Amino acid sequence: MKAFAALFAELDASTSTAAKLAALQAYLAQADAVDAAWAMYFLAGGKPRRLVRTGLLRELAAELADLPQWLFEASYQAVGDLAETISQVLPAAGAADEASLSHWVSQRLLPLRGLSEGEQRRRIAEQWQQLDRQGVFLWVKLAGGGFRVGVSRLLVQRALAAHAGLPAGLMAQRMMGYTDGSSQPDAQAYLALIAPVQEGSASPAGAGQPYPFFLAHALPAPPADAALGPLSDWQIEWKYDGIRAQLVRRAGQCWLWSRGEELINGSFPDVLAQAQSLPEGTVLDGELLVWQGQGPAPFSALQQRLGRKRVPAALLASAPAVFLAYDLLEQGGQDLRACSLRERRLRLEQLLQEGHAVQSSRLLQASHWAELEALRQGSRERGVEGLMLKQRASRYGAGRVKGEGLWFKWKSEPMVVDGVLIYAQAGHGRRAGLFSDYTFGVWNRPPASAQEAQAVVEAIARREALPVQPGLPLAEQPLQLVAFAKAYSGLSDRELSAVDAIVARTTVDKFGPVRSVRPSLVFELAFEGIVRSSRHKSGIALRFPRIARQRPDKPLHEAGTLADLQALLQAAAGPTGSDAKAC
Repeated sequence: MKAFAALFAELDASTSTAAKLAALQAYLAQADAVDAAWAMYFLAGGKPRRLVRTGLLRELAAELADLPQWLFEASYQAVGDLAETISQVLPAAGAADEASLSHWVSQRLLPLRGLSEGEQRRRIAEQWQQLDRQGVFLWVKLAGGGFRVGVSRLLVQRALAAHAGLPAGLMAQRMMGYTDGSSQPDAQAYLALIAPVQEGSASPAGAGQPYPFFLAHALPAPPADAALGPLSDWQIEWKYDGIRAQLVRRAGQCWLWSRGEELINGSFPDVLAQAQSLPEGTVLDGELLVWQGQGPAPFSALQQRLGRKRVPAALLASAPAVFLAYDLLEQGGQDLRACSLRERRLRLEQLLQEGHAVQSSRLLQASHWAELEALRQGSRERGVEGLMLKQRASRYGAGRVKGEGLWFKWKSEPMVVDGVLIYAQAGHGRRAGLFSDYTFGVWNRPPASAQEAQAVVEAIARREALPVQPGLPLAEQPLQLVAFAKAYSGLSDRELSAVDAIVARTTVDKFGPVRSVRPSLVFELAFEGIVRSSRHKSGIALRFPRIARQRPDKPLHEAGTLADLQALLQAAAGPTGSDAKAC
């Protein structure tokens, strides 16, 4: 634990890729296999389920530090990081415990799950007393589910490859599924990662292991012959709003892996049933979708299936899933990734023409880039996100790299609406101490005038409850601002500081870390999707909302309304009837 805490501190303190790589290699050179197994698991993104309530950690830390709870919470809000707060307020411990990382995780941390809170409190207090401040910091990160450090999975793969004397591409392949939460890392798994290549063994080590995903770049500008060459060099497909996945058929079984390297067999038994007819030694890359009628359903329909170990029959019937294949990575046990996309696609279509239940994605045709742009502009009406452009000569690489040929995602323009800032909360980490997490509202109906809108603002400033008329729909109630979205990204540091100062001046009420503010600022919010939601007062939920820009030119009474959101919801409803056939 002590050695891993020192590695964490070294990685966290450095911005140099070379220095981080050197630190990782130095750790691997001295760590035993089981410790290295857990260290690489955490650094590569593995996260065991939260072991204890963070509320319990906050209560216990305040108690052990002999602080009133309000003072601990105020300290936490100022620091912005729970692990750092706890490590600083606890009484200084003696020398750090010398037990290994694997011992701490398997014998002390993981056994906390499922214990009574009384027993958890006793054991946690005992364990904190055995750690120095750096150890306590790391303990809270691991047990509270908040472990992250400035190291990419790619850098971990590079360090392991250099340590083992193996190609980085092979290490990326071997690490597929390593951080899946269904199993725990051990010495055997780590030794398999760094084992020398055996002659004649090119397939993944495990029968169900997928390949590293090849990722697309965002298209930097509208395409043209001058930039991308002739359109005939590119394979064009719809960009679906689903889950990227690989379907593996080997050893008489099927496995379904998400791009996040989670095994999701339990959530999609219907897809596994469709895959049973595929021949042995087949690996497909594609998209998981819920297909209703003749087109893809909104992502929210697919979301109902995610994370389930068992899907009820009613949900299988109402949200049937399909796997839409767009690449063939392995055929008959032969790795095809070094082949061109042109050849892989031809083989895929020949394979799926043999009557298999799995379907291939549709290829789009256009005679010039302007025609392709027209297709993209109509993508939202078809229930898709835009277009995928893939070089026909490209090999299948690992990650978001350019050496194997380029893939681009050319998404449709985001939806936008103007919202009014109504709540603010302090951020965490680098943004600790700044009000940087915002909640936005829209008018429940268009204000009759600027004066009517201003009256609502003054009532909020006086903390007066807005009138409600029971029985009337929200859009017919007296004028009010209705919360509809939260966002925290999109502003520069300078803009954040300016908004922070306005929040401090216009705060009218406090709810723990949240500040209610006198409405004065309008922002344009961009988002990728919109769906109905019974959990939100506004009746809608946005997908990936972020701040596009501040609108100092727009007065409050001209901000967005529920009707604006309803119009966007209608436009995003997806394909229906004969229109769906375009998908």
